[in-house]
Amino acid sequence: MNPTEITLVRPDDWHLHLRDGDALSAVVGASAAQFARAIVMPNLRPPVTTLAQALAYRERILAALPAGSDFTPLMTLYLTDNTPAAEIRAAWESGLVQAVKLYPAGATTNSDAGVTDVARAAPALEAMQALGMPLLVHGEVTDPEVDVFDREQAFIDRAMIPLRRDFPGLRIVFEHITTEEAAQYVRDADEGIGATITAHHLLYNRNAIFSGGLRPHWYCLPVLKRERHRLALLQAATGGNPRFFLGTDSAPHAQRLKEHAAGCAGCYTAPHALELYAAAFELAGALDRLEGFASLHGPAFYRLPVNRGSVTLRREPWTIPESLPFPGDAIVPLAAGEPLAWRLVR
Repeated sequence: MNPTEITLVRPDDWHLHLRDGDALSAVVGASAAQFARAIVMPNLRPPVTTLAQALAYRERILAALPAGSDFTPLMTLYLTDNTPAAEIRAAWESGLVQAVKLYPAGATTNSDAGVTDVARAAPALEAMQALGMPLLVHGEVTDPEVDVFDREQAFIDRAMIPLRRDFPGLRIVFEHITTEEAAQYVRDADEGIGATITAHHLLYNRNAIFSGGLRPHWYCLPVLKRERHRLALLQAATGGNPRFFLGTDSAPHAQRLKEHAAGCAGCYTAPHALELYAAAFELAGALDRLEGFASLHGPAFYRLPVNRGSVTLRREPWTIPESLPFPGDAIVPLAAGEPLAWRLVR
């Protein structure tokens, strides 16, 4: 029998892009309406590399929230080749910075200041290992000779395995995994590793980018993969394994920058994230496991308390808007104009 309502412990988003300035004000309310907390990515221009910058960004996020919002941004630092160990310790001791993000230089949006050689970041990684501070990894190699669809798989062999060998006590989140190989690696690895999975990688394969023409709003990094990878991710997310948890990777870009000769990478899912995840879990016949993935596994990995309160999804068909307001333009949410069976009703 199909349920008509699902009530979950209030969930969190463990991977979110909020941008800054007017863009921040335009999108933060959508995440606050869906989630209690979110790990906020630090890839601004300039990137958030210091505790002082993280605290200032946190204040801007709080100031941009709609009145009455109950939402806690969990801040991160952007790892560079030169991040001092002292900065890591100060950030962790503040209690307001939960993790550090590793972008291989050039891997995705605003990653040009990222790590060029993990060995150069060793002092920071050693400090994180000692403190128990998580490292969040964008897991793709940037070697131009590696096919874009193989960058994640190559990263496991070239970077992730050596990283975990050299820093065996480092707690790692393999962000927005997209392949069967990554799901298997996280499932079978030693303790101390988890992974976030997006709703779009659970629902769509790479055909979505090309169905009926080139569709830029399905373009993200890591890019959507083959159907076998989508099925493996769906099995990982819905299987009850606590190493896998919700991270939307919602990434807002103005419509004109997506529909462009060199369109930006990123899918905007913040306004309908839980509804998309519910659709994926229903496809797998696993709605009873959505709460673990969305509300329980992430806090356990981050060693944070589970949220109080709850949210309710109701079986209530509706249509995703074609576009939403965005500064100086519009923003097109993922799957704009398509129907969804579930709706968040609080």
